[in-house]
Amino acid sequence: MKQVSATVISNTKVLPDFAHPQGKSILGSHLMWLDCPEIAPEAKPGQFVMVRCGEECVLPRPFSVHQVNAKTLALFFAVLAGGRGTNWLAQREPGDRLEILGPLGNGFSIRRDSKNLLLVAGGIGIAPLNLLAQDALTKGCAVKLLLGAQTASQLYPGHLLPHGVDLFTATDDGTAGERGRVTGLIPRHIGRADQVFACGPLPMYRDMALKRRELRRQGKPVQISLEVVMGCGHGACYGCTIRTKKGLKQVCQDGPVFDLDDILWEELDFLR
Repeated sequence: MKQVSATVISNTKVLPDFAHPQGKSILGSHLMWLDCPEIAPEAKPGQFVMVRCGEECVLPRPFSVHQVNAKTLALFFAVLAGGRGTNWLAQREPGDRLEILGPLGNGFSIRRDSKNLLLVAGGIGIAPLNLLAQDALTKGCAVKLLLGAQTASQLYPGHLLPHGVDLFTATDDGTAGERGRVTGLIPRHIGRADQVFACGPLPMYRDMALKRRELRRQGKPVQISLEVVMGCGHGACYGCTIRTKKGLKQVCQDGPVFDLDDILWEELDFLR
């Protein structure tokens, strides 16, 4: 874990504005590349960094490490209307400096005997899974990605995915891929998967939890990444503590990656 000052290389809006059905307006989604040689080589799939977003934000904001190269790392984030942190970050230009703490948290774990991985991403949930796909492909694994969104314009661009990912899509309104939730694609593709990894909104996880008997019957372990409000990112404030079947856990230190079966989903209403 290091506190560094990273330089913005590029900050590109890759998805358009979107009025979410639940009333949350999203002012686009951005892909930001940072020159950060102190953190990039150490970052593992599923880990995150804390970014200080201007003087108006008292607390830093957590962002998944989206992609890394030798000396650079990328963040992918949605800009929330009224969200001071993400709005400030979206306005950064090449050459600007960001104060970053990381890498933080426990990430995804690929078993040595796993050859076929199934990744499930709901909307902005592609953020940590892109790096996982990149890492898995370099290890010789086959990667199948199920990518879902509300509508076609909100699907993560396929050309930004690592080369070699087998992509399948679903949209709620049927404008791209299959109509319906991305979780509806899981039964069709889970057969050959050695492990399942997922990141998305709480309703997606609840849906997967309801289907976990089928997943368990096939012996498919499922790792999921939780997104919660964090105060410090390194276990000092206990603001991200959740209840699990194994007791109280801190998302920032014990997670953000957990086993699907370990979470007490009925107690996570604060994640809505």
